[in-house]
Amino acid sequence: MPTTAAPVSDVDIFADDVLTDPYPAYAELREAGAAVCLERYDCWALPRYEHVRAALRDHERFSSVDSVGYEPSLNEARRGGVLATDPPEHDVLRSVLSESLAPRALASLKDDIGRRATELVESVVARGSFDAVSDLARVFPLTVVADLIGMPLHARDEVLVFADAFFNTFGPLNERTTASVQVSERLLDELISMMNRDDLAPGGWGEALYRAADRGVIGEHQVGRLLRAYLVASMDTTINAISSALWLFAEHPTSWTALRADRTLLRSAFEEVVRFESPVQTFFRRTTRAVEIDGVTIPARAQVAMLFGSANRDPRKWQEPDRFDITRAPTDHVGFGSGVHACAGQGLARVEGGAILSALLDQVEVIQLDGPPRRHLNNVIRGLESLPVTVTTGASR
Repeated sequence: MPTTAAPVSDVDIFADDVLTDPYPAYAELREAGAAVCLERYDCWALPRYEHVRAALRDHERFSSVDSVGYEPSLNEARRGGVLATDPPEHDVLRSVLSESLAPRALASLKDDIGRRATELVESVVARGSFDAVSDLARVFPLTVVADLIGMPLHARDEVLVFADAFFNTFGPLNERTTASVQVSERLLDELISMMNRDDLAPGGWGEALYRAADRGVIGEHQVGRLLRAYLVASMDTTINAISSALWLFAEHPTSWTALRADRTLLRSAFEEVVRFESPVQTFFRRTTRAVEIDGVTIPARAQVAMLFGSANRDPRKWQEPDRFDITRAPTDHVGFGSGVHACAGQGLARVEGGAILSALLDQVEVIQLDGPPRRHLNNVIRGLESLPVTVTTGASR
């Protein structure tokens, strides 16, 4: 429980209205203090950028072991996975993932990913109107990642359902979590069984994991966990960043015009999308000892919510944080986390997001909403369920 000096809040960060529009609640929490006790969940929250980033980079005091989600029983089920381990065990798992996801490895994929993006964008733009989520943002990462893993075709239909359910289980035992637990467990078992050694395409990431097990770098039992990590790390962050980008550029047409006029802003624009609408809003950690933050003591073994989405809108860090500004270049945002647990798939997300935006810049002059967006509610992921748009074609200047 909090010390007498600790700020306490009854904000429910998992309520439907807060998930729909979390930013007023985040502002309230940031003003309440640097470390706030959430009385509804008997846990703490870090809402300010400085302390979120510092805690993410301090695994010795803020541990991910058995604590990356809120619910203890579900954390136990994640034990031993790349998200739920700390160094040195985490370093071994992460090194295996990095063989495929490090910048040097991704450099060889850029041309092929760019070609795929161009083909997909051409097909949807030719229709004039389309759903930017179901027709573009979900299709592209799934196809790219499934091919890179070497996943058999019959295993792909369930991946997006699994990823959404998996992230829901990081929240408390609300209706979303309860509905997702059995789905996540069933689909993971099905997906891993469909990605056994014999079914994976040769030369893919999946085969490389089995080879690492053969060399003794990891145990055979860890292959399935790392396959899950590939699916999770390379999927939802990219899907939601791409769909948020199209929504934001439809809402801010002058920004799209500016980007078409100056392609050097492309990287900055993608980072601003991730800052402004962080695909991952919240992950948890557990304190290994008492930690003092801004005069408030968080006790040992306390569950602490790292509010990525709040940190990325903190006016102590960002000037006019609620303004979408593609010239901002917020390369130190925490939309992909930070420290040893920074999103393993962030490099791939940047390559894929940049490829889709580049292809759109080549072909689209104006992006307009063709109906109201529909938001998808997930306990820790922020994204859209549907985004109908109409595009006007025109060669980029």
